[in-house]
Amino acid sequence: MVTPMELLRSNLSRVRIPEPTNRIYKQECCISFDTPKFEGGLFVDMSSFLAFGKDCVGSNYQKTGNPVYLHIKQTIKQVSEDRPLKKPTLLAIGVDGGFDNHEPEYEETYNIVILPDFVSLPFPSVELPEKVRLAVDTVVRAEGAEKKEQLASWTADKKQVSAYATNLIQIDTGVVVPPSGWKCCKCDKTENLWLNLTDGMIFCGRRNWDGTGGNNHAIEHYKETNHPLAVKLGTITADLEGADVFSYPEDESVEDPLLAQHLAFFGIDFSSLKKTEMTTAERELDQNTNYDWNRIQESGQESEPLFGPGYTGLVNLGNSCYLAATMQVVFSTSSFCSRYYKSQSLKEAFETAPADPTLDLNMQLTKLAHGMLSGKYSVPAQEKDGSFDSATSTTSTKQEGIPPRMFKSVIAASHPEFSSMRQQDALEFFLHFLDQVERANAGSPQLDPSKSFKFGIEERLQCPSGKVTYNKRVDYTLSLNIPLHEATNKEQLEAFYKLKSERSLEGKEVSNDEIVRPRVPLEACLEIFSAPEEVHDFHSSALKAKTTAIKTTGLTSFPDYLVLHMRKFVMEEGWVPKKLDVYIDVPDVIDISHMRSKGLQPGEELLPEEVAGSETVESSPSAYDNIVSQLVAMGFNNLHCKKAAINTSNAGVEEAMNWLLSHMDDPDIDDPISESVPLPVDQSQVDTLVSFGFQEDIAIKALMASGGNIEKATDWIFSNPNASAPSNMDATSSGAECSADGGLPDGGGKYKLLGLVSHIGTSTHCGHYVAHVNKDGKWVIFNDDKVGVSHNPPKDMGYLYFFERLSS
Repeated sequence: MVTPMELLRSNLSRVRIPEPTNRIYKQECCISFDTPKFEGGLFVDMSSFLAFGKDCVGSNYQKTGNPVYLHIKQTIKQVSEDRPLKKPTLLAIGVDGGFDNHEPEYEETYNIVILPDFVSLPFPSVELPEKVRLAVDTVVRAEGAEKKEQLASWTADKKQVSAYATNLIQIDTGVVVPPSGWKCCKCDKTENLWLNLTDGMIFCGRRNWDGTGGNNHAIEHYKETNHPLAVKLGTITADLEGADVFSYPEDESVEDPLLAQHLAFFGIDFSSLKKTEMTTAERELDQNTNYDWNRIQESGQESEPLFGPGYTGLVNLGNSCYLAATMQVVFSTSSFCSRYYKSQSLKEAFETAPADPTLDLNMQLTKLAHGMLSGKYSVPAQEKDGSFDSATSTTSTKQEGIPPRMFKSVIAASHPEFSSMRQQDALEFFLHFLDQVERANAGSPQLDPSKSFKFGIEERLQCPSGKVTYNKRVDYTLSLNIPLHEATNKEQLEAFYKLKSERSLEGKEVSNDEIVRPRVPLEACLEIFSAPEEVHDFHSSALKAKTTAIKTTGLTSFPDYLVLHMRKFVMEEGWVPKKLDVYIDVPDVIDISHMRSKGLQPGEELLPEEVAGSETVESSPSAYDNIVSQLVAMGFNNLHCKKAAINTSNAGVEEAMNWLLSHMDDPDIDDPISESVPLPVDQSQVDTLVSFGFQEDIAIKALMASGGNIEKATDWIFSNPNASAPSNMDATSSGAECSADGGLPDGGGKYKLLGLVSHIGTSTHCGHYVAHVNKDGKWVIFNDDKVGVSHNPPKDMGYLYFFERLSS
């Protein structure tokens, strides 16, 4: 009979000693969410260094034949209940001095296990072969790949020395700043005050998203004077390093190495001052420490926790709530549930995955689906004493949830922003996610669940000649403007604005209880989308001249799931982003049947084809009027907006804005648009992209949108599924024969509300996202790893609305 040690020695050739470049997984199974804390522990393949749970390690042995594993088992440590909690001193999570994760402490035990019979040998042991001891020691000491990739550990950036500090010009206006008793020069604010280091003027700080804070007088003073640096009064002490200095042109907190000299200019003796205010970083730390999730959950209403299949929370990896909220709604659809859960097992996905399943989107989507929908991980969280909290004990019961690290790593691999720790726009992530899913299913389009969201859009343009042209494209979301003038509570709004004006004259603010927000019906937003719109400077091939055309927009197909994006984020004058403080009245059932486009109708005559070489070939390209009007509404110059639209080939508002913001300092930005200059595209670059297999018109559009950079142009094509849409509204041929909407799902126009993703904060790149989903006849709130019954879902506060088509 072969002894365990003899069996191990016979398999030494299958044991590798990790190199510094090897990624070692030892915290989470690569194809499930099992960890060393689970009853079966975790098995690290000592050849590939991939980790597997007890239920999955057999599949790895069958696929690879690797028999030797390091078995890691974690058991909870007993911790004294009266252990003092440490107050965080650093804006960080999971590092010394940062926030306490409130995670119980564990102790690890190790064994060498040989498959297929799970023969076990203890570790450490001097009897083990040296190669095995060295290999296991290296694995145990190494930092796990999961920890390297996860975003739970984040820290605030260290302040940099301001570029404006060394040569700061100070103006002697006779101002001498007293040691106390400060007040804003423009209002009655006595807190959150900033001393401008150029002229010594004192103004209040910015107004917060919730109406608190200052009245923006400090930043208004900067806009008027361009005086760059200000220091927060109340943060100045003998330790000048702790003072809060802000640079307006650099738009961040900075370090001023000459602060003592700059303060002395205004008679400030910093050595005698005492700290009375928090710095910006300290306030952020305090807000994070005392953050009350109930504010964004449902006004503090108690929520009954939910457990089981379909009720699994997603652990926040550090500003990953945009991913968690979006995925909760996506995997509540039958298309994604069927594709990655009901129709595909973990074993099937693993068998078809490449050597490293952590890099395979299909595998990680299947892992995520099974983790969220099986109910295996939707259990009460383990307490620090090792017991499990009862699901019926209190309303504060939490669940373990699952950390979607490997999924995030794979889905973000081709997108540098989603790879970062920063907050992201849920809409951008949703579109990127669907694009990646479509690519992953390119070989089996019949299995692609992303097409359940896809629909066709048709634009009909009619010029004064009576002739028409049609343009088609496909999209995943219906992006809707919010017509504030259609608010249904105009009388209440007028009374509120009057009250606000009166309070402002008195130097006071309205309370949160007194705030009245516009209420706009969703129907009004849908009507704006399909309403007739004037398109100026439209070149008519029938009239041989530029004219004004009438554009109407409709849908050529109705998707299985209709996603509505509410355009709540706009740009105010000075490129300041603003979130519309508005409620959208959204019914549970909508009917968009009237929005179906009918295509070319009997009696309609198409605009004639433009003859090649005609004068219009030499004329300047036209800017899409809808793109220009939206940019103008944000406060940009009309000429600049037209140039932005033309130079991005009318690809969209976002592309045009990005071009505009990066070309505002161009010396020719104010020059009139040339009527005969050809498009600024190098033909050799076009030929290069064509050689890659792209169509020439798409190559031109991509190069224009990316400033002539071939690499960026390639990325642009892959990032814009609508790239093949006509690049110019001066099109003269009909889109009636276009197959852009061929093969798309279609059906009736009645939909019921399935879920919504809501957002709190001033920008899509900060704040917090939460999902509400209608499941099993009740509304459920998904707030990262917190899952519970929703008593009052914020249907009027959504950013993304997901509707499911009703069966006929």
